[in-house]
Amino acid sequence: MRAARVTSTAGPGALEIVEVPEPVPGPGDVVIEVEAAGVNFPDTLLTRDLYQYKPGLPFTLGGEVAGTVRQAPPESGFVPGDRVAASTTTGAFAEVVVAPAHTVGPLPGKVGFVTGACLPMNYLTVTFALNLRAGLLPGQTVLVHGAAGGIGSAAVQMAKLMGARVFSVVSTPEKAEFAKGLGSDEVFLADGFKDAVLDLTAGGGVDVVVDPVGGDRFTDSLRCLAPLGRALVIGFTEGSIPTVKVNRLLHNNIDVRGVGWGAFTAKYPQAWRREWDRLVPQLKSGAVEPPVHRIYALERVAEAVGLLEERAVFGKVVIQP
Repeated sequence: MRAARVTSTAGPGALEIVEVPEPVPGPGDVVIEVEAAGVNFPDTLLTRDLYQYKPGLPFTLGGEVAGTVRQAPPESGFVPGDRVAASTTTGAFAEVVVAPAHTVGPLPGKVGFVTGACLPMNYLTVTFALNLRAGLLPGQTVLVHGAAGGIGSAAVQMAKLMGARVFSVVSTPEKAEFAKGLGSDEVFLADGFKDAVLDLTAGGGVDVVVDPVGGDRFTDSLRCLAPLGRALVIGFTEGSIPTVKVNRLLHNNIDVRGVGWGAFTAKYPQAWRREWDRLVPQLKSGAVEPPVHRIYALERVAEAVGLLEERAVFGKVVIQP
């Protein structure tokens, strides 16, 4: 089969499309014929050996997939021909992939494979973040950083569906227009967002901050929180990991909460399907529709992954082998 392989840690441009043997399933694995695979920021980090998970070279890139079941263990509940979406550690940028049965979910009939490939990483991270880590309630206010990206666009959509008022932070006017189209109630450019948020809330601040960006803006995010507010740490696309002076948490009665979706499901495997089942009704109703920036053939995977590294994506990029 064809696969996008990381053979060196020189970045997305060094990805190679090669012929490799099909993966061999282990006990409890589902074999999936890949119809579409989502590209995520960790993919860019993996091509440079900058991610916390470090598979040995060479390996097939990609951790998010939608396709058709070829083979599944009887206890999984899946049979050949089932349409599914799944999370994997690696291997999704290929024609066939294996995934643990506990990270595979049935794809509703009206949901296409491209849409399905956008869901397991971003949307399940966000439902976990807003429901379990933030305890978001209807009527509360959420500030979303990087609202034009994969995690950010999912956070805007899901927070609105949960009845929140949503403020978004983006880096360019073009991304601001995109975030408004997702349903953001207010959109701010990153430069000066703190003052804009506090002005708009009469100094009261927001209940939840969703931050997949990190970097220098994190301290200002904490200053935006209302009493009992929660800042959700999801990632560091800006490149640097911020530090927190914990006296700020004490004086303002605010929290910083980590959102490690992959680590959580590794310890509590049943959590993946629970969040998937929480998302399915929104998929069936059409309330959730991931914005797709561009679809690439497998042969152009280096360009697709490089686009995320350049922060040039509005929503999601998908690979179709």
